Amino acid sequence: MDLITPSVGLIFWTAVVFIILLVLLRSLAWKPILSAVKDREQSIEDALNAAKKAKEEMALLNAQNEKILKEARAERDAILKEAREMKENIINEAKNSATVEANKLIENAKAAIQNEKASAMADIKNQVGQLSIEIAERILTKELSDKSAQESLVNDVIDQVKFN
Repeated sequence: MDLITPSVGLIFWTAVVFIILLVLLRSLAWKPILSAVKDREQSIEDALNAAKKAKEEMALLNAQNEKILKEARAERDAILKEAREMKENIINEAKNSATVEANKLIENAKAAIQNEKASAMADIKNQVGQLSIEIAERILTKELSDKSAQESLVNDVIDQVKFN
C-alpha cells in the first residue's frame, strides 16, 4: 500500500517541480509557441482573404470576358449584317444597271430595225417608181391606139421585169 498512497513530501516536491516547470514553460515556451500559432493563424487568415479576393477578381474578370465576348459577337453580327446589306445593294445596283443597259440595247436595236425598215421601204418605193416609169415609157413608145397591143405590151413588160 505504500506504493499506492504517496507521502506528503513527495506530493510537496512534485507540486514544487510542477510549478517551476509551469513557470519555465510559460516564460520560455508558451510565448514563442503562442506567437507562432498567432502568426500561423494570421498567415492562414491572410491567405484566405487573398484567395477570396482572387476569387472575386476572377469572377470580375469572367464577367468582363463575357461582356467583351458579347460585344464582339454583337460587333461581328453588325459587320455581317452590313456586309449582307452591301452585297444586296451591289447586286441590286448591278441588276438595275444591267436592266438599264439591256433597255438601251433594245431601244437601239428597235431604232436600227426601224431605220432598216424605212430604208427598205424607200428602196421598194424607188424600185416600184422605176418599174412604173419603165412600164409607162414602153407603153408610150408603142402605139397607144390599139388596146390589145397595149395589153400584150404590159404583159410582156411584167414578164421581162425581175422582182427582187
